[in-house]
Parts: sequence; structure tokens; C-alpha cells
Amino acid sequence: MSTRMEKSKKKRKWPLWLGGIFIAILLIVGATIFYIWNQIDNTVDTMHNPLSRDNDPERQKELEAIFKDTKAVNVLLLGVDERSGDKGRSDTMILLSLNPKTNAMKMISIPRDTYVNIPGRGKDKINHAYAFGDVELSVQTVEENFNIPVHYYASVNMEGFKQGIDALGGVTVTNKTAFSQGGSKFPKGDVQLNGEQALDYIRMRKNDPRGDLGRNERQRAVIMAAINKGASFSSITKFGEILTILGDNVKTNLDMDDMQTLFSNYRNTRNNISTIEMKGNGQMIGGVWFYVVPDSEFSRVQSEIKTHMDAK
Repeated sequence: MSTRMEKSKKKRKWPLWLGGIFIAILLIVGATIFYIWNQIDNTVDTMHNPLSRDNDPERQKELEAIFKDTKAVNVLLLGVDERSGDKGRSDTMILLSLNPKTNAMKMISIPRDTYVNIPGRGKDKINHAYAFGDVELSVQTVEENFNIPVHYYASVNMEGFKQGIDALGGVTVTNKTAFSQGGSKFPKGDVQLNGEQALDYIRMRKNDPRGDLGRNERQRAVIMAAINKGASFSSITKFGEILTILGDNVKTNLDMDDMQTLFSNYRNTRNNISTIEMKGNGQMIGGVWFYVVPDSEFSRVQSEIKTHMDAK
């Protein structure tokens, strides 16, 4: 009798132990999610840098309507080469157009020497807009010359870009032409790039037979590789490091709610990325070299992006 009661008590203890372990796991998971959520929230607050026009209530209503109806969203990516005592220039300008209805993304690299009208400054290289008026003028310049709305922007300095690639564990791209740049060598074929190599890879243009167009193509390839790597990244141990890098080096007018909406409703656009290449030619104007794009080419690019935005 005593033995049976002792066995019965031992059997009843198992559910209690299992319940305790289950509760402990829930607490750990819950604490981890809470920590991650707060870290993300804090990082986004640090990164958040709205444009002056974003404070307009009508502008906010317009953006809210776009997200509510899951319409296409355009984001201007700026890679800024900052220097000591100098604001720097936007050496990389890439416009992303994300259409969640077709789950497709258009990506266009804007050559940094493109000859355009910069509002209030006259004709000049498009990357000088950043030096003259920061992100505000860069966005305005792109909108007016392409006649395409820019809803959001994200700027990253090149040091942050390098650190971000390293935190992701590097990226792999397919290199079309063997070359050397800085201290890096890039054979033809698939190459694995760390942060420093990625910077060398996207900066080379003098030895590229296609010049700036080849450089832009490599920029797009690295950006696409980073987007795909980041979307599937799952290392919790690196999570804090990546957030720190983002907070220190990225500025954007996307807030937390905007980012959540993009992640929920627009993330599948990365599965179908196509690129647009601007065609022009190099010309010396007033003793300065520019990349001159004819009006017909601006119209073609505008038409292609608007068709993409309106597709259902």
C-alpha cells in the first residue's frame, strides 16, 4: 500500500516538472522577444530623421492612404561618402519601387555624375544635391527630374555599409569581369565579399569597360545580395550588433509603424527584382565631365516606373 502511494506521488510530480519547464521557456522566450522589440524600437527612434515636408498633416494622410490600399511605394537609397569636415556626396543613388500587388520591385541606379537641374542651384551633377542641401534636396532633385514621387528615403554612410556587410557574414555576388581595386582582387564568377571587399567592389569604375554603368550594376548586385541575406538572417547573437550599426549609420524618414507595414505587406517584392539602366553619354561641359542623359531617356525611365507602380 505504502509503495503504491509513493509511486503515485512520483508519477504526479512529472506534470508539475513539465509545467514548470514550459513556463520557464515561455518566460525566456517572452523576455527575449521583449528585449528584441525594445532594441528595434530604440534603434528606429535613433534612425528616424523625417523630412520637413513629413510634418505636413496632408502628407501624412497621403502616405497612410498608400499603405492602407497597399499601393506601390518608392524609396530612395543614398550611400554617402562622408569626409572629415565635409558633408560628403551621395556617391550611390538607387531608387527602389515596391509594388505589393504584383510582388515585384524595380531598381534603378542613378549615375552620380548625371547632368540634371538641381532646384535653386541650376545644372550640376546629381550627387552634388546632397552636398548643397542634404537629403531634402536630393529627394527633391530626383522627384523633379524623373517626375516620380519619392515616398521614403534611407541614407547610409559607407563605413556603416562596410560594418553591415560584415555583421551579415558577408555576401556573395556573381562577378562578370576580373579586376583589382584597393587591396582586393575579384576573379570572374561567384565571389564572397566581406565589408572592406564590398566597398572596393562597388567603388571601382575607372577600369570597368562600362564605366559608371558597370559600377552601378555592381552596386545593385551587392544591395540585392544584402537584402536577401538580411531577410533570411536569423542569428540572435549578431542581432544587437546589427542594430547598433544601423542606429549609428542609417537615417530614414520611415518610423516603426512604416517599417512594420513594409515588412508585413511589401517583403515579397524582393523575390522578383528587375533593374532599369539609364542610358546616356559622357560629355565635357565647362571643363567638367558629366553623364548626359537625353530627355527621351528620362521619359522612358519615368514611364517604366509608373507602369510598374500602377500594375495590379
